[in-house]
Amino acid sequence: MEENGDGRDTESYGVLLYYNYISIPDATSLARFYDTHCRSLNLFGRIRVGHEGVNATIGGKLSALEEHITVMNSNSLFDGTDFKLAPCGHPSNEKIARECGFTSLSVRVVKELVTFMSDPLLKSPVISNAGRHLSASEFHYVLHQAAECANDAGNALQCEARMQNEDLVLLDARNVYETRIGKFKILNINTLDPEIRQYSDLASWIDKHSERLRNKNVLMYCTGGIRCEMASAYIRSKGAGFGNVFQLFGGIQRYMEQFPDGGFFKGKNFVFDHRISVGSQDKDVLGTCLICGSPFDDYSSRCRCFYCRMLVLVCYNCQGNYRGRYICELCQKHDNVEKPVPLVQNSQLHQELSQESFDVTETEAETSHDSSAKPCREHSTISVFDRRRKLRILCLHGFRQNASSFKGRTSSLAKKLKNNVEFIFIDAPHELPFIYQPTEQQISPVLLEKCKKRFAWLISPNSTSSDEKEQQFDPFQYKMQTEGFELSYSYLQDVVLKNGPFDGILGFSQGAAIAALFLEQQQRSGQVSGLRFAVLCSGFSTVSSKSVGGFIKCPSLHIFGDGRGRDRQINCEVSRDLADLFDKNSSVTIEHDMGHIIPTRSPYIDQIKAFLLSFL
Repeated sequence: MEENGDGRDTESYGVLLYYNYISIPDATSLARFYDTHCRSLNLFGRIRVGHEGVNATIGGKLSALEEHITVMNSNSLFDGTDFKLAPCGHPSNEKIARECGFTSLSVRVVKELVTFMSDPLLKSPVISNAGRHLSASEFHYVLHQAAECANDAGNALQCEARMQNEDLVLLDARNVYETRIGKFKILNINTLDPEIRQYSDLASWIDKHSERLRNKNVLMYCTGGIRCEMASAYIRSKGAGFGNVFQLFGGIQRYMEQFPDGGFFKGKNFVFDHRISVGSQDKDVLGTCLICGSPFDDYSSRCRCFYCRMLVLVCYNCQGNYRGRYICELCQKHDNVEKPVPLVQNSQLHQELSQESFDVTETEAETSHDSSAKPCREHSTISVFDRRRKLRILCLHGFRQNASSFKGRTSSLAKKLKNNVEFIFIDAPHELPFIYQPTEQQISPVLLEKCKKRFAWLISPNSTSSDEKEQQFDPFQYKMQTEGFELSYSYLQDVVLKNGPFDGILGFSQGAAIAALFLEQQQRSGQVSGLRFAVLCSGFSTVSSKSVGGFIKCPSLHIFGDGRGRDRQINCEVSRDLADLFDKNSSVTIEHDMGHIIPTRSPYIDQIKAFLLSFL
């Protein structure tokens, strides 16, 4: 077996992708099996288990992956599952492997295998209504016939076929950064690229452009097939005129296996693992550099848009010479920001432009938010944009709360920041029982089921989220809640990966503690979340966070009650302890006299706004 210089196998490694929409009777038990089984085989990656099925992207030795496939095939639940196994080299870039979740194993029970609806209150379509599967050869045949029809315009016998060809629509269900390096290209075929940042934006795009799909034969494709399942079902759910929807079974991966020369697919297939992309025998480059426009399709440098944090293509030459902020095409197009241009010296720009028309941002000291800091004259450069966008902030609720209740508690804050901030609320992964356990005579099972669930980021040792019961309120309970971080950390990683990018993170009480732990762990492991700041309200430091080696470098705003005793739940001293974990050069503290809340009256709201606006 061939080895590289450090004795590690290079030819026996592989990546396995598969999904199956099936009814899972006990998702928790299946998740436990996955965790034990995959760890025994030294596999790593992401596995999501829900009541509706399984979605897995895992890597490891080929022999281990083949054994995993054999074991899963022995379970009747996985009859008909398409296991897509691809040999490849061992991950050579540790940073990329970590970012893609390919240095550890993450197994989680989820509500949805893929997040299709951006609004959690909206119901996802019924997956059994998904479009008809076309094999790679069938999909290719349809495209071949369409291409032949388009090219044979002089043949009268093809007239009817050409009319049918006009009813054919090719729909790419992937994100815009994926489509920029590879796509199906057929002349004279109506091809739709939704140009979305994330999959959860696709439903709204379909709603806005449904007339372009009505009474058409819609051919959909994505990387491996799973995104087409939900999206095709959503299109078909619109009723009459939307029934003819077809999807490429196995996605682009199966198509490229069937047609190694690329067939009608041009460029590279973007993948969500350490490989980054997979090409065919056709070496044509579809992508172009964001800055200079030269052919380029390598995302390995992980360059991202300054505003939305989406991946962008920047060639090696521009990475070394361009000193401005990268702004993706969507931010340029939809948010009306100026296209990146070579930066000029301060004196030259002030002669040419008025500051009343543009936001002028000094880039020399981006990591410092001290307005008194003066950039070096030789390197004093600025970048120009003509409108600010909203900051996307991920919000973490406190202990025994949920996303909905926290959204209600912060409604006044959201209202006062609505022009500059978009809050995104999520539930913690540890579900908790009721504080007061009612008897069956006190409350019916139906009413019990309707009660809103409560969640936590950390729980007490020697307990699980399901059996932790507190009979009465204990203001010092947070000191005992030191377990459960691993699940919460993995959960937050997935949220950032799937629903990001986010500009910042806001945590309240226990949510502030877990936010600090998350940032510390990201810094310790060298991972990149893209979070530019943290807002920590009524927070406290935990046993784990006190062992931080060095300061947490993320710019931070700490908001907590002062020493007048109004906050009976979190003493101001422990909030100060949390603030002390952060680099003081980029840390701001707001102490107030309003108890265990986030203040929204002056002067506190003005200080909060000032901190947030420094990131716009």
